[in-house]
This record gives sequence, C-alpha cells and structure tokens, in this order.
Amino acid sequence: MKPINNLAPHLFALLLVCVVANTHAETADRDKPLHLVSDSMTLDDAKQVSTFEGHVELTQGTLRIVAEKIVVVEDKQGYQHMTASGAPASFRQKMEDANEYAEGFGERIEYDTRADKVDFFKNARVKRGQDEVMGDFITYNSKTEIFQARGKPPVAGDKTTNKDRVRAVIQPKNDKPRSTTTKQDGLAIQPSPTLNTPATETTQP
Repeated sequence: MKPINNLAPHLFALLLVCVVANTHAETADRDKPLHLVSDSMTLDDAKQVSTFEGHVELTQGTLRIVAEKIVVVEDKQGYQHMTASGAPASFRQKMEDANEYAEGFGERIEYDTRADKVDFFKNARVKRGQDEVMGDFITYNSKTEIFQARGKPPVAGDKTTNKDRVRAVIQPKNDKPRSTTTKQDGLAIQPSPTLNTPATETTQP
C-alpha cells in the first residue's frame, strides 16, 4: 500500500472550490407542505417512502425540483430526503432575506432537509446570483455556506481535459468599480486532495 503522502499527485482531478455565501436558503420552506405532480406515484406508508415518476414537478414554498423521477423518504422527525433523477434534473430555491435564487442541475440531485444540504451528481452546474460552478459533483451546505466541487475522476489511458475539471466564475462582492485594464474570465482553481468523495449511489425503492 502506498503512503498517503504519495497519493497526492494522483488526485490532480480532485478539485475544491469554496464560495462563501452572504445568504441562507429560505428556511421557511421546510415547514410548508410538499406539492408534487407526476404521471404515476407509489406510496409505501410503512417505510414512509413515496416514488413519483414521469415529468415530476415538486414545489415546497420557494423550492422547485423538476425531474423524471423523485423519491421522497421521510424520517420519524418529519425531515425529508429527496432524490431526483433526470437528463438533467433541476433545482431552484430562493435565498433567505435576498431577492436571489440558487439554481442547480445534475443527472441526480439529492436534497437532505435535516442537513440543509444539496448534492448534484454528473454534469453538475450550480448558480447563485452571478456566481457559477460546474463539475462532476457539487455539494452546497447552507449551514456552513460553502460550495464544494469535484472534477471527473481520471480514467487510465485517457487525457484529462478542461471539461473534466471544475470550472467556476466568481463575481466580486465589493462595491469597487471594475478595472478597465484587466479582465478575468473566471476563477483559477487549484487541485486539492481534501474533498471527500461522495457516497456511492444506492438503489431507491
């Protein structure tokens, strides 16, 4: 087994970007009822699992998720874990105390109301105001106000391209006028081996 220190050069595709937000997601949404529209529904009342399929639209206050399939699991305390899948699925929610929305896309989206965390998997893209992050995996935790993103893992024999890496555009947050002599196309992101790999996908009921 290789020492941990020797693994760092092999993690060049693992990228991290932290975007500290000035606002939280709308906390009042969690106390509002869920509204879902779909072509079909399966309800397992014993396990508190609801499965909606076919052009699914979920709304809860300012929260809106659109997908081909959404599975909602509710725990004993009333918190929900929602898994949406599509090509892609989309997520949109108003930020608290601000006229601003967080929007995201991914082939799979997992939203945990207990942890206040949203995960976007595969071809993920998240936009908050004028800031935008793209990667293979993106997670946003409204409690810590941090975005984390990971690039596509390298495949043996394949060359890593910019499309496989994390890309981000971060707008300045101050009131200073933009310089007319310099121009930046985006944020330079450095490799980081510290981002945890997301949990593997589990089969939903």
